[in-house]
Order: sequence, then C-alpha cells, then structure tokens
Amino acid sequence: MELFTSEGCSTCPPADALLAALDLKQPVPGAEVLPLEEHVDYWDQDGWRDPFDSSAYTQRQQAYAWSFHLPSAYTPEMVVDGRAEFTGGSYPKARAAILQDLQAPRARVSLSVAKGPGPNELHAAVHVEDYPPGVREKAELRLAVTEDGLASDVHAGENSGKHLEHRAVVRRILSGGHVQPDRAFSQEVKIPVDRGWNVEHLRIVAFLEGQSTHQILGAASTRLSP
Repeated sequence: MELFTSEGCSTCPPADALLAALDLKQPVPGAEVLPLEEHVDYWDQDGWRDPFDSSAYTQRQQAYAWSFHLPSAYTPEMVVDGRAEFTGGSYPKARAAILQDLQAPRARVSLSVAKGPGPNELHAAVHVEDYPPGVREKAELRLAVTEDGLASDVHAGENSGKHLEHRAVVRRILSGGHVQPDRAFSQEVKIPVDRGWNVEHLRIVAFLEGQSTHQILGAASTRLSP
C-alpha cells in the first residue's frame, strides 16, 4: 500500500496515521499490508519544506495519475497494488481495496538483506518464481527502503505548530532489473545507506511492478538480518 503524502498538507496526517495503523495491526486476514509512505515535493512552495520529500515520488505518483486517468495528482492518495486508488484516511475504503485485491494472482518473491560488504550499504538478494499465471507483462523489480520512527516539528504551512510522526517513510527506491514471464529470476542488489538513517528502523520492500500497467505482481519485505 502506497501513500502519497506531505507534511505541508493539512489533510495528510490522518492518512499517515491510518497507514501506520494498517502496518501495526494488519487487520485483514489473509493479507499482509506492506506500507510505503512517499512524501511528494509539490507542497514545498506553500511555506514548509518537507524533510522527507523527493521529486522521484512525485514522478511516481504522476505515473499513477496517468494510469488511473486522473486529471492531476493529489494528497493524500492511497494506492493498493497499483490497481486501486482513493483519498487516503478512509479505513473502509482501504479495507475494501485490500479485500478486493486478495483475488489477484501473485508471483512468489523471496528477499533477504544483510549488512555490507561496504560500510554504508546493505546487500539484498531477491528471488522470483511462479510468475502470476496468465500474466504476460514484463515487470520491473524495485526495492524500497523505508524507515520508522521519524518525526517533525512543523513551523510553517498548513500544519504549522504540529508535531508529526511517521512510519514506513520511503527513503529510497531502487531498480533491481527486469523480470520476464515464466522465467525464474535472481538478483543481488547493493543498497546505499545514508549516514542519517537509523539502520535498526529500516525495512526493505521488494516488489514487481508491471512495466505498462504499474500493477504490483508480487512483493516481499524484511528487516536487516543480525
């Protein structure tokens, strides 16, 4: 589940809280919610520079806007597996989208992550098998690095004066290669780690994204191995 959000948006904090609750409580039997909180940068012009934003997430949201035939991107927006989108903050809509998406076929993705070999990098090993039956679309392997336990005291903009807490904030999204239908796939990816990140709070999410539909065909996540 992706949430496009911003600290400059007054309606975003409830959506941030919902994403965190879905991650912690995992309320839908048979489904695992893998949260990605992506902070866009188009709110920066309103007085508050979101410390977690990136133009890369704005571009990713714009690709979804084109895919869903939306007139423009907006916040807060939740996207479930690239198949459904809705205004973030609504638990009934989130639950309904998750339940509906349970029927979609999935590739089997396995992921392991360990420190090194360099001092400021992680090493991820990804294996994909059992490509979704009937799906002929090629996919892009992506790896998202998220961090929990982040917070800001906002001093300007629509949320001025508020203390905002975040979970599963996307720090970086990397490309790990192309996956072909009906072929097993294995890849090792080096993930650079910025000095300001708390490694103990990081999670890696690997997911297969259809190259033309942007639908998520399979995913896995893990914390850093001891």
